[in-house]
Amino acid sequence: QGCDPLAQTQRSKLQHRRARINQQINKEMRMRAGAENLFRATSNHKVKETVALELSYVNSNLQLLKEELEELNSSMDVYQNDSESISVPMIPLGLKETKELDLLTPLKDFISEHYGEEGILFEKEIQEFMELRQAMRTPSRSEAGLELLMEYYNQLHLLDSRFFPPNRSLGVFFHWYDSLTGVPSHQRALAFEKGSVLFNMGALHTQIGARQDRAALPGLNQAIEAFQKAAGAFNYLKENFSNAPSLDMSAASLTMLVQLMVAQVQECVFEKMTLLRAQHDFLARLQLAQEAAKVEDVYSLVHQTMSQAHVKDYVPFSWTTMVHVKSEHFKALSHYFAAVALCDCPATSDAELPEQEKAFLQFHVTMPEGPSLRVLLQDPEERRKLGE
Repeated sequence: QGCDPLAQTQRSKLQHRRARINQQINKEMRMRAGAENLFRATSNHKVKETVALELSYVNSNLQLLKEELEELNSSMDVYQNDSESISVPMIPLGLKETKELDLLTPLKDFISEHYGEEGILFEKEIQEFMELRQAMRTPSRSEAGLELLMEYYNQLHLLDSRFFPPNRSLGVFFHWYDSLTGVPSHQRALAFEKGSVLFNMGALHTQIGARQDRAALPGLNQAIEAFQKAAGAFNYLKENFSNAPSLDMSAASLTMLVQLMVAQVQECVFEKMTLLRAQHDFLARLQLAQEAAKVEDVYSLVHQTMSQAHVKDYVPFSWTTMVHVKSEHFKALSHYFAAVALCDCPATSDAELPEQEKAFLQFHVTMPEGPSLRVLLQDPEERRKLGE
């Protein structure tokens, strides 16, 4: 079953606000479409002036609603773990909202016409399917919530093969709201319903990953797994569902989301290394510097993608800022651990030299100017100069 719609958790309150804003955006967009049609159709100058004024008012309302939704999408703290030792949040996604759907009459009619059986005999099964759809609109942030979404997703595959022939439409429209802009979209294709459910599976994985206690090893392992599965869901969606009517399911947006999830996995891997390693010897600190540089690289790539013209105006500004800050943060950490390895660790002995040379060359793509690598690692003064 889904979560209690009346439950007053911080996450449910946020999702209720999202649903309310989505409905208001839908209402304002319908009003705008009607006003634009009237503006084009009328030749009366006074009517045109009145409609133009109404359009400006509607567009102003839409802008305010979209800003409110962006603020909602920037509310990362609600999804994070309460551990005081975690100071840098992960970026989760809110779930796509959908409208209620009455499939009772269309499916009963199809059963009667196509299979030659009394549709009324299958009312109970159709009702159970509709209840399953209603429940998956509010999945719990847990394994049970994921199983609920997967159960409905699997049922859609069975429904597709039996009740949605390519040469006939049931006259049913699937309505879903964009997860970030709140703009409504609808299609008759069951693929849109399946794609939206798969998107929510990925989004729920991001919420589960964000809530883990990353100050402990079990929490880090669960966060890594959750963000990896989110990346897999978004990548599968990108490769298998084309022509989606909403921006959040476009190829450009899904590419950005996959990159973001991969970056968050890499960040968790770095945090895991800091827990497992003693951080006292030269190799351990150099490996931490190398891992921090990897995190910087992936967040830098995400920031570049978010800054592209067709993505920039769509992604919440707080996300872009957070990604840029993380890229610079891990760049600084990489330099810090490298400096500590060179300045604070004792000079390399002849026995340690081959292994440390190999680790140093992995960290530096090109050798820094100056003395040879052997001298650099064994001369305390040269190590200090490079470290500084």
